[in-house]
Amino acid sequence: MKVAGIGFRAAATAADLQAALALTGEHVDALASVAEKAGAPVMQAFARSIGLPLIALREQDIAGEPTLTCSPRIKARFGTGSLAEAAALAGARHGVPGAKSRLLAPRVVTADGLATAAIAERLEP
Repeated sequence: MKVAGIGFRAAATAADLQAALALTGEHVDALASVAEKAGAPVMQAFARSIGLPLIALREQDIAGEPTLTCSPRIKARFGTGSLAEAAALAGARHGVPGAKSRLLAPRVVTADGLATAAIAERLEP
C-alpha cells in the first residue's frame, strides 16, 4: 500500500495539493496528514476529487518519526522534520500492528511553497 503524506499552509487550494502530489510522480492508494489538516475543507475536497481515502493521524503518530528532510518550523511544531514524510510513513503503517514502512519519494514542495507531499509504502510485518 502506497500512501501520500500531505502538508500544506492555510492558503493552499486543492490545486496546490494536486500539484504537490503530481511532483512525486507516484500513484497512491491513500492520503494521510495530521487530523487538523485532514479535517480541513481543502483536504477533504481534494481527497474526494481524486477518490482516495484520507487517513487522519494524531500528532503523536508522527512525533519523532525519522525523516530525510527537515524544516525547522515543522520540527518545532510537530516534533519531526517533515510533516509530509512523517505522515506518509505513519499513514502507510496505519491500522496494521507490526507493519513497517519506507519512504519512496521524499518531500517535494510546490513552487509557491503552499503544499508538500511525500510517498511511503507499507512493508508487511
